[in-house]
Amino acid sequence: MKTCQSFALAALSLAILVGCNKAPEQNNIKSEAVQSEAAVVNVTAPIANKIPFEMTIHGDTRTDNYYWIRDDERKDAAVIAHLNAENTYTDAMLKHTKALQTTLFEELKGRIQKDDDSVPTKSGDYYYSSQTRGDNEYPTYVRSSDDKGTDQHVILDVNELAKGHDYFAATGLSVSPNGHLLAYGEDTVSRRIYSILVKDLKTGKLLEDKLEGTDGDIVWANDNKTFYYIKKDLQTLLGYQVYRHTLGTSQAQDELVYEETNTSYFTGLGKSKDKQEIYIWHGSTTAAGVSVIDANDVKAQPKRLIEREENLEYDIAKLGDTYYIVTNLNAVNFQLMTVDKDKAHDTANWQTLIAARDDIKLEGIDLFTNHLVYKEREMGQSRLTIRNLKSGDEQQLSFNDSSYRIATYGNNELDNQNLRVYYTSMTTPASSYDIDLNTGGKTLLKQQQILGEFNADNYASERLFITARDGVKVPVSLVYRKDKFKKDGTNPLLQYGYGSYGATMDPSFSSGRLSLLDRGFVFAIAHIRGSQMLGRPWYEDGKLLNKKNTFNDFVDVTKGLVTQQYGAQEKIFAMGGSAGGLLMGAVANQAPELYQGMVAAVPFVDVVTTMLDASLPLTTNEYGEWGNPNDKLYYDYMLSYSPYDQVSKQAYPNMLVTTGLHDSQVQYFEPAKWVAKLREFKTDDNKLLFKIDMEAGHGGASGRFKSLQDTALNYAFILDLAGIKK
Repeated sequence: MKTCQSFALAALSLAILVGCNKAPEQNNIKSEAVQSEAAVVNVTAPIANKIPFEMTIHGDTRTDNYYWIRDDERKDAAVIAHLNAENTYTDAMLKHTKALQTTLFEELKGRIQKDDDSVPTKSGDYYYSSQTRGDNEYPTYVRSSDDKGTDQHVILDVNELAKGHDYFAATGLSVSPNGHLLAYGEDTVSRRIYSILVKDLKTGKLLEDKLEGTDGDIVWANDNKTFYYIKKDLQTLLGYQVYRHTLGTSQAQDELVYEETNTSYFTGLGKSKDKQEIYIWHGSTTAAGVSVIDANDVKAQPKRLIEREENLEYDIAKLGDTYYIVTNLNAVNFQLMTVDKDKAHDTANWQTLIAARDDIKLEGIDLFTNHLVYKEREMGQSRLTIRNLKSGDEQQLSFNDSSYRIATYGNNELDNQNLRVYYTSMTTPASSYDIDLNTGGKTLLKQQQILGEFNADNYASERLFITARDGVKVPVSLVYRKDKFKKDGTNPLLQYGYGSYGATMDPSFSSGRLSLLDRGFVFAIAHIRGSQMLGRPWYEDGKLLNKKNTFNDFVDVTKGLVTQQYGAQEKIFAMGGSAGGLLMGAVANQAPELYQGMVAAVPFVDVVTTMLDASLPLTTNEYGEWGNPNDKLYYDYMLSYSPYDQVSKQAYPNMLVTTGLHDSQVQYFEPAKWVAKLREFKTDDNKLLFKIDMEAGHGGASGRFKSLQDTALNYAFILDLAGIKK
């Protein structure tokens, strides 16, 4: 609903952009440029019909005049006509930027290496990687028996699968233990409801097995003919049932092995690195745990490791007969504990290996036969440490950038002498390293190639702290082009934020962002409360009844950046998507005078109505994030910041709002209603544009080049407002 999160809270990566900052007096004045464009376009904004719909709870009645725009079937003629009218209006109002959009699209596309291969990762007897070629929109997945690709062959060509579809997504590729079969999920609508198919990698043909209504992921049992998958509730889109499927049988014969009856929990699947156990992961906003299935027994039933407890979170990794457990048990910022797997059912048997610390958050681990790698975060920066399990000796990995994103990936084997690492900063393109677990030596395997005239030395990144209104210091990451930046308050500045679900937006490189930096923009990430940039307390201080801290932080960072002359007061832009779109809506209501414009992508803006409707995807899962408005305390608090409910008669910034008709996270009607109400209430003549992708969902268009058109549109909107025409 509000975020691109799967069970484990994937961080969202939206190519969203928001608007610029205007001087206060500009909010009520229609600029000559806008007047001129309106005259040329000669179109009027769509005005939605007002059909009062009353909702009463806790003795309070709200009237929603635009509730009618909701159509769960997405077939209502009046609704579709209204959305089409919005698209027509947006196209007309941005017609004068078409040349700029084309220039930007060619820039964005021109930096991408058309023929590109990922770094192979080993799993079982093979090395797996993906390839992109020419103008193909999708990857081709290949494997070989060595990391040189000596006998490389294709296991799945997504370009072939996508033919004839306006939207296509493949997910959850999983090869059977013997390497003969490939299971994967496909979605052709963008509702994140996947069909699972199985391909024989020897013959290249699909088996007759086809499973509908799933989340797309599967885990194989060790017999090579049985696998587990999660079925979704087609109304709420929650994955809540785990089934066991045997190849050659119909889906109707599949065995239900687990059903989640608590609708505040997500359900996920995994497998131990030694391949001996299958895990059903249980996760809500406030709790996490696991049930275990013997991967060698196709009749085994799942067993909870321990009984679930509210506010208790843990994750396990297995090495031999020992579980390594990352948990918040008696540890706000988490600790690492170990236990013999046969004694794990009682937390009294769990022994501390890395103790909790007040100012350092333990984020996760990777296990190898002789080494433990753990990731922790201090003062907003993540780091990796390698511990030799025999000697206890440790070495901490170091990099040149002062602020960066680092993560481990593809470490599928216990018996490995290297750790695979992903590394990037705001000036360093995505890089893959192998780290020698014994020496700590780094081998650069690949760095993203940026075509054109890119030179990392032309750009600079800074990390600073800005004091919020309550005295808390908020981390901020900045990047700009050195020869285009003067710290004198003259540069346009784009500020991004998210601030929900504990998702931490670490500073990372974006080739697309260069189109802004090269035109003199400063780009800033405000690491506001609601993330875990400064540990778990940073998250707790930005959720539930503390949610307004998220919005206040963003506004105060903007003011601080202007005061410190990183950006021109009249050219400050903001951006956010999904839960970050909620941020945009709340900020637009609170401090519209600070921003010349905003882009709010797939924004979660109708907080109260959505959180009162348990039929909508993910609502009940997120009571722990926002609160349950059936409780008056949370109802009143949500109502006080809900962007849709708090729209008022005031001037708003120029705004571009985007959505996808088939969005499964934030339903299209939230931004549609919000735009309609803004049009009714706003007192300015600034642009309010609504762009609906009639074929896509929460993540926007599929395909590596097609999605760039969305980015070009957003950039053109911002650059045009900033007075940059090419």
